[in-house]
Amino acid sequence: MKDFLAFRTMLTPVIIQAVFWLGVAVCVIAGMIYILTGVGQYAGGPNVVKGVLLLFLGPIAVRIYCEILIIFFRINETLTEIKNGLEERRTPKQERLF
Repeated sequence: MKDFLAFRTMLTPVIIQAVFWLGVAVCVIAGMIYILTGVGQYAGGPNVVKGVLLLFLGPIAVRIYCEILIIFFRINETLTEIKNGLEERRTPKQERLF
């Protein structure tokens, strides 16, 4: 709890996972709506194609977007680990210089 209140623990990666699942649900529902409206219309072929593409490519695009966002947080975590490791390795002489 102390790390959370001091902003040392990131909350956003959990939110990004929720955004991913919400985005997948929206893509699947929208794809099904396009397919069903395209089948019900005369010359609705383009809507069926759009629906199938959205149904399959939409979740992949949402996944790529969310992974790019998570990369920023992983970079932050890695840099923090490197910083902590360097601070632990400092000798007493080096501490006097800084």
